[in-house]
Amino acid sequence: MLEVFSVDERERDSEWHDFLITLAGQGSLAIDVAIMIESLKASNKMIKHAYDQTLEGLAMALELRDIEMEGHSRRVTELSMALAREMGLSDGELESFYRGALLHDIGKISVPDEILFKKGPLDESEWEIMKAHTVYARKLLSQIDYLVPSLDIPYCHHERWDGSGYPQGLKGEEIPLSARIFAIVDVYDALTSERPYKHAWSEEEALKYLRENSGKLFDERIVDRFLKIVKS
Repeated sequence: MLEVFSVDERERDSEWHDFLITLAGQGSLAIDVAIMIESLKASNKMIKHAYDQTLEGLAMALELRDIEMEGHSRRVTELSMALAREMGLSDGELESFYRGALLHDIGKISVPDEILFKKGPLDESEWEIMKAHTVYARKLLSQIDYLVPSLDIPYCHHERWDGSGYPQGLKGEEIPLSARIFAIVDVYDALTSERPYKHAWSEEEALKYLRENSGKLFDERIVDRFLKIVKS
């Protein structure tokens, strides 16, 4: 309903009446559109939430396969998200970053148990199979349109600043920013966690390793930001 008030008496002809009818109709249409947009936003938010819950469940299922990795996905996702915000990623980029971080090891479903759970060091052929998990991750996630923007972390988080990483041997800023950010947190968590083939390092030892390899294996600018986050 459109209600009009006037303090003075004035003649209202049919043209004035028609104008108010038109104005009320346009206002009504605008309200309908606004309600529809809000409804769509709410629906999209619910769908995204459902997708992310599914991804979180999948990450947990991977950890159940490898009990030694329990909590790893959650820890590296939370810490790398803090670092990504510090590096200035936008809200949209952070959404993709979150999903990529959560599924960074999804390609390990392709690695046989005898290699994944081997207590000692891997031989050359076993190591090649292990390294292929990044390629399998890309093949798997690229089939899901929703996750294509999140591919950089699962595919490139083992690339290194000096080009010594895998699977492509990318160097420097050839490595996607999200993968450079995540790599530092992933290595830090791996060093400070107990594994069947190694003892956990202290936080001090792990941070020393990152400092020593800043500008070699890792982006120096991101390492500096990470050290500040850990200190705070």
